[in-house]
Amino acid sequence: MNAHVDAQVSAGRPKPGRAAKDRLDNGLPAVPNALLIAVFALLSLACLYPLLLVVAVSFTDEQAIVTGGYSIIPARFSLYAYRYLFEDAAQIFRSYGVSILVTLIGTVSSTLLTALLAFPLSRREMPYRGALAFGVFFTMLFSGGLVPWYLVYNAAGLNNTLWALVVPHLVAPLNVIVMRTFFANTIPQPLIESAKIDGAGEFRIFAGIVLPLSSPVLATVGLFQTLAYWNDWFTSSVFISDNKLVSLQYLMYKTIYNIQYLNSGLVDATVAGNATAAIPTETVRMAMAIVGIGPIVFVYPFLQKYFVKGLTVGAVKG
Repeated sequence: MNAHVDAQVSAGRPKPGRAAKDRLDNGLPAVPNALLIAVFALLSLACLYPLLLVVAVSFTDEQAIVTGGYSIIPARFSLYAYRYLFEDAAQIFRSYGVSILVTLIGTVSSTLLTALLAFPLSRREMPYRGALAFGVFFTMLFSGGLVPWYLVYNAAGLNNTLWALVVPHLVAPLNVIVMRTFFANTIPQPLIESAKIDGAGEFRIFAGIVLPLSSPVLATVGLFQTLAYWNDWFTSSVFISDNKLVSLQYLMYKTIYNIQYLNSGLVDATVAGNATAAIPTETVRMAMAIVGIGPIVFVYPFLQKYFVKGLTVGAVKG
């Protein structure tokens, strides 16, 4: 009887609207979509503003920067910073080619080697799995130091070769841990066991089952390695003395260092003449940033849809 009365009372009540349902489900007031859009639009503008400022300053006259400071709208438009930067255009394009080649070879090789190491570590039946995993983790905490690092690569004959820019970043321990966790938590173990029953070997399982199901983590690690190779200037400074093999980032670093040295007052004015007065210090820095960031801006949108999924799934459990 009581149940029948409760049903009638419930039937007579008006059904809650969408906003009321959201408040009932979440226990919090529903946030209007317009407010969320406005908040994210402001956050997007806050992220874009520094980039737009760098672009604006790179196209501004140097004297206007000195007198009026930075501005999102150039006070006096000028291309002098880019003309100064591309006075040695052949060297810049050559360094661009070196960076692109090293990034492509390094990213593909590094992602494949990381996967080849992470997959066995994700298999519980692998012998000495714990010891090998500890060895990978140990290298995140301790390193041999700069001098042994240089001596090893020098003894291998990698000085003044492109391999000197590729090999040091081939396997990153953090990427191995992220990829191992992704394999362990995402690839169904019964799927691997059924493939074994059908006669598939380990390499067939890895190439035919694991890699096709691991696009998110492969894209995430690939993006990490792309950034690591593209932004690396230190390796060139250690192993490369041939100007034909220097990376773009190291070339930009040397240019900025030379400008700072010329403007430091340590150069004799009788030797330097009026050369230092013609150097657009601030604007050329911004022009270098624009020149150096170009390819990465175009790579990230293609990997963005995989990035968050690959990083979060591979980092929840160890």
